[in-house]
Amino acid sequence: MESISRPPSLSELATERLRRAIMTGQLEVGERYSATELGEEIGVSRTPIREAAQELARIGMVEVERNRGIRILPTSIDSLLEGFEVRLMLEVPLARRAAMVRSEADIERLRECYERFREAAEAEDADATLRVDRDLHTLLLRIAGNARASRLLHDQRSMVLRTGVGTVPRSRTARECYEDHADLVRAVVDGDAEAAGRAMNRHILNTADLLIRQETAEDGEFAREGAIRRLDWLRE
Repeated sequence: MESISRPPSLSELATERLRRAIMTGQLEVGERYSATELGEEIGVSRTPIREAAQELARIGMVEVERNRGIRILPTSIDSLLEGFEVRLMLEVPLARRAAMVRSEADIERLRECYERFREAAEAEDADATLRVDRDLHTLLLRIAGNARASRLLHDQRSMVLRTGVGTVPRSRTARECYEDHADLVRAVVDGDAEAAGRAMNRHILNTADLLIRQETAEDGEFAREGAIRRLDWLRE
């Protein structure tokens, strides 16, 4: 029996719209915006904006300045690296777990999700590609059956969304992003736990390398390679 999905609240809608505005550069890093002007722009009152700001502050995208407004924060390379370390420590073993316990129904859902991924990639739709990428990882975590890890990893993925979307098309095409998941999906469908773990490790590190190179483009080769090497202890 299918559950009835509730419609998103105004604060959830405001959170998503603000997040997308930050991702696309409509809201500029370092600038401060009032809840009133953001509410007028989005079409909601100040209360949903304030609630959205608290959520975005929790994941490190904004800073709420009391009685002054909301300041858009720059991406910290340290926060990116910490997020990828957490993903590697949790998603790799959980990918193995997903391959071990997946059911026929899980396989069907995974194939359907990956087909939507293909359609988004072939259309070179960056936003749709990002959404299906997120949905695929969420589905794998759900198959693995660890709700607490799923919630934690949702926060970590949200923290890098602003720059994560920049890999398509800045550092790779939507098609390349889609194809980067092929061995992972195949391993889970085949029930090959070790291959699933290796594929997840390779995929996360590849995304991390792209983002690090992208975010340190102006910092020089030494800084870039130093940041990349920080993840070496988690490479399989």
